[in-house]
Amino acid sequence: MKQLKYFILIIQIMSISLFTTGMKAQRLTTQRSHLSEKDKNIITISSFTAQGRLPELKGSLNSGLESGLTINEIKEILIHTYAYCGFPRSIRGLQSFMEVLEERKAKGINDNIGKAASIIGNNNSKYARGKKILEELTRAQQPDKLSGYSAFAPAIDTFLKEHLFADIFERDVLTYVQRELATISVITAIGDADPMLQSHLGISLNLGWSPEQLNEFVTVISSTISIEKSNAAKMILNQVLKNRTK
Repeated sequence: MKQLKYFILIIQIMSISLFTTGMKAQRLTTQRSHLSEKDKNIITISSFTAQGRLPELKGSLNSGLESGLTINEIKEILIHTYAYCGFPRSIRGLQSFMEVLEERKAKGINDNIGKAASIIGNNNSKYARGKKILEELTRAQQPDKLSGYSAFAPAIDTFLKEHLFADIFERDVLTYVQRELATISVITAIGDADPMLQSHLGISLNLGWSPEQLNEFVTVISSTISIEKSNAAKMILNQVLKNRTK
């Protein structure tokens, strides 16, 4: 009996360790106080893709490759954007990236392909997996009873949990941190989605982005959007940071 209890205890400790390790892999190591060049290019690539500004996007794609983003990382950024700005923008972004790669290849530039997405081996239901990931991102337990828009249209709750947070966020080419950076970039670029931007800025803080880095995010994305959208992003971030200090 003692051996059985000891064995169960070891399994529990291992499970907690694996869970913690997995989360750490998805978090940002916040030893730096500023955005890296890769981070800045994630912002501009996501913003230009969301707006359909293809000539500017091609410039950012070139810059992203030069900063060290791999081909598969940029593919994943462009795939991720579709969840927030739709297939047409995402696909046009991917088509633009194909053109950029062909142009660079013609110049004799061989870019790093990088790691491909791993096969997800989790056999739990996608809804349960998505719900758990959402809880990790928000640091809040998701209620079993739906409310608000989820109760009004339960299908959207299913799609969010199963597809956005399981199918997309669970992929490992990008970390949660990088995905959130792409997410707030798209939401800021499309505009008029203040509650969503507020929510995702909060998630960004949860994951390790610092207030200084998020202020820098606003500065970087402001060069890609209108002054109205830039001012709106500043106001929302200021409110999020103010609420955090209360």
